[in-house]
Amino acid sequence: MAEAGPVTAAGPGVRTLYVAGDSTAAQKYASAAPETGWGMALRFFLRDWLPVANHAMNGRSSKSFIDEGRLDTILGLITPGDFLLVQFGHNDQKKDDPARYTEPWTSYRDHLRRYVDGARARGARPVLLTPVERRRFDTAGNALPTHGEYPAAMRALAREADVALLDIQDLSRTLWQKLGAEETKKYFNWTATEQDNTHFNPPGAIAVARLVAAELLHRRVLAPGDVRRLDDEIPESWITWPQGA
Repeated sequence: MAEAGPVTAAGPGVRTLYVAGDSTAAQKYASAAPETGWGMALRFFLRDWLPVANHAMNGRSSKSFIDEGRLDTILGLITPGDFLLVQFGHNDQKKDDPARYTEPWTSYRDHLRRYVDGARARGARPVLLTPVERRRFDTAGNALPTHGEYPAAMRALAREADVALLDIQDLSRTLWQKLGAEETKKYFNWTATEQDNTHFNPPGAIAVARLVAAELLHRRVLAPGDVRRLDDEIPESWITWPQGA
């Protein structure tokens, strides 16, 4: 599947939210529809003076994103007053892939700190997001955590480094629990040919983006006037997928 490139930021003087992450957040091409990253929907909940520059990319971990120079690209663009939203964990778990694997309490935290330090060195504000939860339920209908120690390691780093933390793992699992095992299928990329419990369709991406925007407000990363539509129904038709490059 082809990968979409990052959405470029607006002109000087505009506060931009940069997103560094994996396929759960990434922009998708038309060939991947209806798969949708939550980063594609985040702008619906933000005022026009807060554009989203979505650099999240399919299959990346906190390590491989850096090794491929993608963090350097962001740091070459980011300016004082901007924000860097960092969400990794899904691919950091892949022990059989040394290009992506990180250990939660050592290399994962070390790599996350590079995002934090890089943003701060350029006058931007880093924001850590625990990885959005997958769709997994036990036989009793309980939504299960699937990211091991990675969310706890990120929470600990956020406390130590005094970084804003959006606990999207906890919030999304709470939402999946409220919806239940059957209803959540309407939020993930379940199609006639695919049963995907990791990636979202438009309703799922919109729901997670709403959680992110609400937490940016709740954690006082953004001001009340910066966000909008938190209680509004967002039409699925607002989601669009560009053609492949």
